[in-house]
Amino acid sequence: MTEPLRIGNASGFYGDRFDAVREMLTGGPLDVLTGDYLAELTMLILGRGRLKDTRRGYASTFLRQWEENVHLARERGVRIVTNAGGLNPAGLADAVREVAQRAGLPVRVAHVEGDALPVPDGCLTANAYLGGAGIAACLRAGADIVVTGRVTDAALVTGPAAAHFGWGPDDLDALAGAVVAGHVLECGTQATGGNYAFFGEHDVRRPGFPLAEIHPDGSSVVTKHPGTGGVVDIGTVTAQLVYETAGARYAGPDVTARLDTVTLTQDGPDRVRIDGVRGEAPPATLKTGLTRLGGWRNEVVFVLTGLDVEAKARLVKDQFADALGRAGRVPAEVRWELARTDRPDAPTEETASALLRLVVRDQDAEAVGRAVSGAAVELALGSYPGFHVTAPPGKGAPYGVFEAGTVPADEVAHTAVLPDGRRERVPAAGRHREVSPVAPPPLPAPLPAGPTRTVPLGLVAGARSGDKGGDANVGVWVRTDDAWRWLAHELTVERFTELLPETAPLTVERHVLPNLRALNFVVRGLLGEGVAAQARFDPQAKALGEWLRSRHLPVPVELLDPTEVPV
Repeated sequence: MTEPLRIGNASGFYGDRFDAVREMLTGGPLDVLTGDYLAELTMLILGRGRLKDTRRGYASTFLRQWEENVHLARERGVRIVTNAGGLNPAGLADAVREVAQRAGLPVRVAHVEGDALPVPDGCLTANAYLGGAGIAACLRAGADIVVTGRVTDAALVTGPAAAHFGWGPDDLDALAGAVVAGHVLECGTQATGGNYAFFGEHDVRRPGFPLAEIHPDGSSVVTKHPGTGGVVDIGTVTAQLVYETAGARYAGPDVTARLDTVTLTQDGPDRVRIDGVRGEAPPATLKTGLTRLGGWRNEVVFVLTGLDVEAKARLVKDQFADALGRAGRVPAEVRWELARTDRPDAPTEETASALLRLVVRDQDAEAVGRAVSGAAVELALGSYPGFHVTAPPGKGAPYGVFEAGTVPADEVAHTAVLPDGRRERVPAAGRHREVSPVAPPPLPAPLPAGPTRTVPLGLVAGARSGDKGGDANVGVWVRTDDAWRWLAHELTVERFTELLPETAPLTVERHVLPNLRALNFVVRGLLGEGVAAQARFDPQAKALGEWLRSRHLPVPVELLDPTEVPV
C-alpha cells in the first residue's frame, strides 16, 4: 500500500452542485468519492422533514445522484462514502440497494449508526459526532458504498485512509494528517478558489471539486482533476484550513490534530503538499448537537429612498411601536437595523435607497404573524414619503436552535453494519488526552518602522469566516514573511474589536498559527443561538472576514502593491 489513495469530494453541503458526482467520476482517476451533506442547519431541516414522513430523514439529493451515476461508479471501481444518511442511515442504505438492484448491479452497501442519541423533550434531533473507525470497518469488510449519519466531516477521509493503509488508533500522526486533508476537502470548492479572498487573481467561475492524494504516512497532496476550473494553491488551502476552526488543537473522535504543525508546500500547478502534521490522543468525549424549534420569526424590510433617511427610519419605528402597542401583541424581541445602501445624487432609484430591516421573534406565532404583518400593511398610506417594502409581510415562520454539548465516547454505540448484515461494535479510542490551549508561540521580529498608508486590510491579508453554533471564527492570513511580521503584531484582539465594533462587547480569542502565517479569531456568542435562529444579518458569519478586510488601518508602504493602493 505504498501508492497514494486518491479521495475526491463531490458535495460540501446539502444543495451543492448536483452534477459534481458525475464530474468527479469522469474527470480523472479516483479510489474513493465522498459527499458531505450535513451541517448544523441541515440536521434541523431533516428533523422537520422526518416529522412529516418517518421513512425519510436523509439527504434525498444524494439518492438521485446515485441513481444517475451508479453505473459510472461501478464501472470505474470508485467506492462512495457519504454522510447523506443524516437521521436515517439505514433507510438510505436500503434505498441505495434498491437503486442498484433495479440497475442490475451487484453493489455491497454498508452503513454506520449509533450517532443518534435519546432526544430530550422539546428537541427535534440529538446526535453525537462519530469518527472514521466505523467507515473503516465497513470498507475493510468489502463495502462499495458506505452511508453514515452524523460523523465529523473529516471522518469521510480518515475512515477510507485508515482502511486502505491499515492504520490503527495509535497511528496518531497519520490520522492527524488525514484529518487535515479531510478538513480541506469537506467544503468542496472552497479549496479550489470558491469564496476566496483573492478571487480576482484566478478564473473561479466554475471551480472544480478537490481531491487529495493521501500517502501511507498521512501526508497528502491536495489537487483537482485536470482541466477543471478554479485553482489550488497555498492560499486556497490556507483559507480552508482556518475555516470554522479555533485553536491549534483541532479535536475529533479519532485524533486531535495539531494545526500549528501543518506545513504547506506548492508541489506544482494546482498541487499543494500537506505534511508535518502531528497528532495527539483524542478527548474522552464526543461532540454532540441538539436541534429544536426555538419559536417564531418574521421579517419586514422597508425601503427608504432619497432625502431624510434617518428621519424616515425614526418615523416608521415610532409608528410601528405604536401600532403594536395598541394591538397588545408586542413580540418578545424586536430588532431594527438600518443599512445605508443609499448614495447622494444617485443615478438610479435603487442606489438612492436605504434598507430598514425589522426582525421580530416570539414563542407565539400570532405575535410575529398577523399582528406584525397587519401593522406593516396599515402604514402603507400613512407613513414616510415613498413608502414601500421589499416583499409583502408574511405570517412568520418557525426558527430553530442548535445546541452543542459533549457525551462520554464510551457511552455511544458506534456500530458498523457490514454488507452482509453483521453488526460490528466500534470501540471508543483506547487512550485520551484532554484538549487544552497551546501556549502562544513566539512571534516573529516586528517589521522595522517605516512609512504607512491607511488602506483596507484586505490589500495585504486574506480572510475566511464561518460559524460553530453561536460562535463565529475569522481566520486571517498573509502571503509573505514580511507581511506576517507586521500582521502578527498589528492585528491584536484590541485592534480586531476596534475594526469590528460589533464584537467589542463579546469574548474574542486570538490563536496564532505561524506555519500558515495566520491568525484565527473566535468570537464567542456573536451568532446567538446559531444559524437556524437567524438572529443576525449574516447568520453564519460568512462575510465577517470580508467586513474585516474592508476596514482601514495604517499598513506599511513596503507591503503594498502600488497599483492597488487607492489614491
